[in-house]
Amino acid sequence: MTGSAVKILVVDDEPPIRKLLRVGLTAQGYEVHEAPNAAAARQSVKDEQPDLIVLDLGLPDMPGHDLLQEWREDGLTMPVVILSSRTDEAGIVKALETGADDYVTKPFGINELGARIRVALRHRLQQQGEKAIFQTGGLSIDLVKRIVKVDGREIKLSPKEYDILRVLAQHAGKVLTHQFLLKQVWGPAADVQYLRVYVRQLRQKVEQIPDQPHYITTETGVGYRLREPD
Repeated sequence: MTGSAVKILVVDDEPPIRKLLRVGLTAQGYEVHEAPNAAAARQSVKDEQPDLIVLDLGLPDMPGHDLLQEWREDGLTMPVVILSSRTDEAGIVKALETGADDYVTKPFGINELGARIRVALRHRLQQQGEKAIFQTGGLSIDLVKRIVKVDGREIKLSPKEYDILRVLAQHAGKVLTHQFLLKQVWGPAADVQYLRVYVRQLRQKVEQIPDQPHYITTETGVGYRLREPD
């Protein structure tokens, strides 16, 4: 993704949405390609080899979830940002667990989508090598020494609290579903209530105002997101 414009494939059956994204993302410096359905998207992925895909879940010829699953099973690893209706929490969760990197809900702002795209692209690059020190605002995590500090003051965390924070830091800026976090920290059979309790405890220790979190934000009905690194 260096030396030329980042290629984005927009997959959506609504011409006004495609036009909005084409104009807005081109203005942000991206090379934009379009597909109105799954069949055209498959061909465009082969022909254009995009760096990132913006995918609507409601395609006319195939559910977006199934197309995403097909790509992931084929070993395609490009980031995928989902477009979804605001009320489709179950669809968002399913897409994230299938391998989507992030999502925005309609109606959305082009700047919001642009921010999600930048995070997804950065996240894929960061996966090549994990940094020893994670820093976002006044929160720092030494992933080697397991030391957490807020505004320079060391914070004592329980093992589970640290594990949650570590997983969030490894995917900072990206929404992580409840099930993904549970599987990473407890195993697949754990109850989501465990997670809610520990996140509440974690916020009590790292947030200045726990009820108005600055670092660990809630994606309602979906999961949690740690503020992206500085």
